[in-house]
Amino acid sequence: MSVNNHGKTPAAWATTFIVIIGSIVAGVAIAVANIPWAIAGFAIVALGGVVGLVMKAAGLGRKQTSH
Repeated sequence: MSVNNHGKTPAAWATTFIVIIGSIVAGVAIAVANIPWAIAGFAIVALGGVVGLVMKAAGLGRKQTSH
């Protein structure tokens, strides 16, 4: 078994899910030339990063190990 968990934490899963959704929204919006939706998609991606940091601060991220 691996020493580290390779990001298998609630914070990592939530961040990944939100960023993927934002990327899909932005990608489709760019493809159909809808600037407001593209901006919304980029905002969703940024929100994913914030959610990940908040969840990590709340103790739902990877635990730091000392070597």
